Amino acid sequence: MAKLTSAQRRNFRTRNKIRRVNILSNPKREVRPRLSVFRSGKQIYAQVIDDIKGVTLASASTLDKDLREKLKSGSNAAAASEVGKLIAARAKKVGVEKIVFDRGRFVYHGRVKALADGAREGGLEF
Repeated sequence: MAKLTSAQRRNFRTRNKIRRVNILSNPKREVRPRLSVFRSGKQIYAQVIDDIKGVTLASASTLDKDLREKLKSGSNAAAASEVGKLIAARAKKVGVEKIVFDRGRFVYHGRVKALADGAREGGLEF
């Protein structure tokens, strides 16, 4: 078995905490989909994932055509905020209003925080 990188360990640690809070300690078994964020050097991506069924319900990124034309850069907080608003609109279209935020291995700061704030402005409840 290969040794895990520090980034992989952070990912697993964050996702296990989310799973513990969302699935195991939820007495009513109303499991919320999770809003997963990935941040690269040039872009930011977001997905709303249903972990029970194992499907992606909605996705958005700075590479989407409607956003790409509107943004100067895909790697700043303004772009992340727009992606947050777009993912909120797409999630609401599918019928998702309450989510769990999954920051992955990234610190809740800067672009990740801007995406979360944009999703809240769009109407998603964390």
